[in-house]
Amino acid sequence: MQAVTEDEQYDVVVVGLGPGGEALATATAKAGLRVLAVDRHLVGGECPYYGCIPSKMMVRAADTLAEAGRAAELAGEVSVVPSWTPVARRVSEQATAGWDDTVAVERLESAGATVVHGIGRLAGPGRVEVERPDGGTLRAAAARGVVLNPGTRPAAPPVDGLAGTPYWTNRDALQATELPGSLVVLGGGPIGCELAQVFARFGVRVTIVQHGDRLVPADEPEASALLADVLVGEGLRVMTGAEATSVSYADGTFTIGLGSGETLTADRLLVAAGRTPNLDDLGLETVGLDPTARTLDVDDRMRVQDGLWAIGDVTGKGAFTHVSMYQSGIAQRDLLGDDGPPASYHALPHVTFTDPEVAAVGLTEQQARDAGLAVRVGSTPLEQSSRGFTHGPGARGLVKVVEDADRGVLVGATVVGPAGGEIIGALAVAVHAGVPVEVLRSMIYAYPTFHRAIETAIGDLS
Repeated sequence: MQAVTEDEQYDVVVVGLGPGGEALATATAKAGLRVLAVDRHLVGGECPYYGCIPSKMMVRAADTLAEAGRAAELAGEVSVVPSWTPVARRVSEQATAGWDDTVAVERLESAGATVVHGIGRLAGPGRVEVERPDGGTLRAAAARGVVLNPGTRPAAPPVDGLAGTPYWTNRDALQATELPGSLVVLGGGPIGCELAQVFARFGVRVTIVQHGDRLVPADEPEASALLADVLVGEGLRVMTGAEATSVSYADGTFTIGLGSGETLTADRLLVAAGRTPNLDDLGLETVGLDPTARTLDVDDRMRVQDGLWAIGDVTGKGAFTHVSMYQSGIAQRDLLGDDGPPASYHALPHVTFTDPEVAAVGLTEQQARDAGLAVRVGSTPLEQSSRGFTHGPGARGLVKVVEDADRGVLVGATVVGPAGGEIIGALAVAVHAGVPVEVLRSMIYAYPTFHRAIETAIGDLS
């Protein structure tokens, strides 16, 4: 690792090396700029170590068990004995290298950046101070500017007694080497639902406690209802409109008190109740910004102010790796003086990797109505498509499209079903490019496919 002296001059300082920050630091360094890249934990951030990559390995393993269970109806008897050992080994060895970022650091350094582990904070316009693990302080000035990509951390809801217990966050769950007998999941968003289904399919008794009135609340109500029905059918207990009021831990058992007066007990408690932006220890006050803010306002070039850019979760545009990477490219162009389109989020996609997958792009029906659009919607059950019929068990789902009738274009769509995250790609193109609905009606859709249900949903627009 390159040595860094105090007050050394750089062109760009990147604070936070999640996927977007790492990509931006790499690209600007390769372009010949002097780049200082700082992260307090692991180069690569949440996604490769505690999020997208290892969790999808777990999802893949759990889906395989589910498919084996469907074999009796489709192909004959199959006997499977679930084992968590290969899952934990694959996550540790293949996904995270034992939660070691040496390869990522070397890759970034080979691009020409200087990489430093430590807590990076703004120290005034164009200046950053890094508190190093050995207690020393590194001071750096950025001639072109500073890019903030600090990300988020798991939120801890203000539940009485929770802070004093060894509860899991997603980070702990992703590092688990042994399965508990029972698990309570606080939170029914994407992280909570994905991990709940994974552990349940490996034989853990799982209860989801969701404070809101439905699971995956950012998605269409029909998607929430279908997912809840699937999870209950797999043996999970799903409690919506339920609030945890107290948590205690003794003799290896969690006790969770609910507002209804009911008490739950479990071997483990997973808290998946949202994320907290890492803005409270970033030195924002040194550049005139509010350190208590939950997001940073950015323009369509990712600028917060002159000489300061922000990308990723803290911009409030969507806490997804693909948003961070998208914004990274825009900020990179702005830093390098290159042309390119400004940021636009009208066709932002997202996917929850449960089984069935829940995927969406653009506006929900309610969001479109709230925006004052003349809304038409169309939908169709996925299992009634030709591929759904031949697929058999595991093919539950739906396709729903939302049209701005005045313009004759789709402004949103949802797909629930096998490979829903892949099917949504075609609809994302339609929403992004404003493809006229009449053009979509005139397309030829391959038969028999899941995506052919798009044609049926469009035909149902009313």
